[in-house]
Amino acid sequence: MGLDLVVRGGWVVDGAGGPRFRGDVGVRDGRIVQVGSLGGVEAAAVVEAGGRYVLPGFVDCHSHGDGVIFEKNVQLACLRQGVTSVLFGQDGLSFAPVRQKATFRYVRRYFAAINGGHPAVEGPVSVGELLGGYDKAVAVNAGYLIPHGTVRFDVMGAAERAADPEELAAMRGIVERGLSEGAVGISSGLEYAPGRYADARELADICAALNGRPYVTHMRGYGAQAGVGMAEVVEIARLSGAAMHVSHFHGPSADLLPLVADARAQDVDLTFDTYPYLRGSTILGMVVLPPWVPAADIEQAIAVLAAEGERVKREWAGVVWERLTLAHAPGFEWAEGLTLPEAAERHGTRVEEFCRLLLIETRLEAGCVMTRPDEGPSGDESMRAIMRDPGHTGGSDGIHVGGHPHPRAYGTFARYLGRHVRELGDLTWEQAAVHLASHPARRFRLPDRGLIRPGQIADLIVVDPATVTDTATYQDPRSPATGIDDVLVAGVPVLRDGRLTGATPGRALRAA
Repeated sequence: MGLDLVVRGGWVVDGAGGPRFRGDVGVRDGRIVQVGSLGGVEAAAVVEAGGRYVLPGFVDCHSHGDGVIFEKNVQLACLRQGVTSVLFGQDGLSFAPVRQKATFRYVRRYFAAINGGHPAVEGPVSVGELLGGYDKAVAVNAGYLIPHGTVRFDVMGAAERAADPEELAAMRGIVERGLSEGAVGISSGLEYAPGRYADARELADICAALNGRPYVTHMRGYGAQAGVGMAEVVEIARLSGAAMHVSHFHGPSADLLPLVADARAQDVDLTFDTYPYLRGSTILGMVVLPPWVPAADIEQAIAVLAAEGERVKREWAGVVWERLTLAHAPGFEWAEGLTLPEAAERHGTRVEEFCRLLLIETRLEAGCVMTRPDEGPSGDESMRAIMRDPGHTGGSDGIHVGGHPHPRAYGTFARYLGRHVRELGDLTWEQAAVHLASHPARRFRLPDRGLIRPGQIADLIVVDPATVTDTATYQDPRSPATGIDDVLVAGVPVLRDGRLTGATPGRALRAA
């Protein structure tokens, strides 16, 4: 019997960690059926690898494309980096599971500068229904984490307190249903509202339902506060027995790696993801709003900014405004790409007053790119040391919303290959295939993905090792990566010669 497709003449980097080898990859019915020399085997289609490297498709362990992934330019941004699977539901806030319209409105508004909207969801929706919307609708695969903050708001609204036993039982029931519908884990955002009002016992109670799937957390502290965040991670693991995965792990490696070692010494099953940039990106309100402003009640927060403006501005006396660049500011599009002081100068107001007005008039829907003061002069060396840890996986934390987003959405995985594999040697090609494909596929129980082996689903990328690179910059953040021009998802070409084919074989990834 002939093959549907052969990827011919490449160097296979199979994701198992062993040395690459010259060979062909044969595909039938969406799965790899042969790996080796297939010169005499007939195939309906051929992708000529021409000495390029053939790797398993990458898993982006942290993406905010939950709704915008249906846009062709977002799919292209993923595929040009070699990403064939993305994990949504990050940082504790996304579109499902939602029972009340008020919950959907809150998530949509509070996280608008991060997740944007969703073209098909406007109200109550289950995890299963949300996942079903990705099946055969996009060119990449999509997995989903149950967002703790969404569940909490659905049960408790904007309450700034610990959950009572009845509320905990309700949240646990919602989570258990979402897991039964195929969610690959649970996420939390402990610097966002309402997740920041939860304590370790609440989170551990919910995590006890995971049954081997990971708890993925935007911790309560990073950088200088990483010890606080990691102590809570260890406590949740101790109380729940769950596996832990830390989102966008960053900061001085001399501080962070000992925390990782200490957690593992306490038998915590710990992994993490990073992106290879020293700047971050988030909603402006999280960075600047004083903790006494009720961020989980958007209308009340806006009212406080209007009535208590002088008090707010006094508390902003120590803010280093120059480190904040506007990424998304509806109604202030002219200011996107400018630092806050630059935008304030053009607006003709002091920076504190400009920021207050901006938050009010955008109804907190403002996003920013920010330098991180805790990285220090050795930030690049720290980032490189952290990515070499065996618990590391890749996550872009990609935000596609706004006129001037962080370049990580368009460059993360190509930057790993071009800068950190080819140029700096932080990882070998074989190690990169493990860190970016097979390790996350195992961690999140993505069935039959992450390896180039017979029986595996044929998510394959063809990489030019000499040219693969990121081209997105802080000045031009939407420039696609180069050097990955041919990509298969489930054996179907979705990228040929660097262009989308129009095929949409992507599947909802339900945990095995």
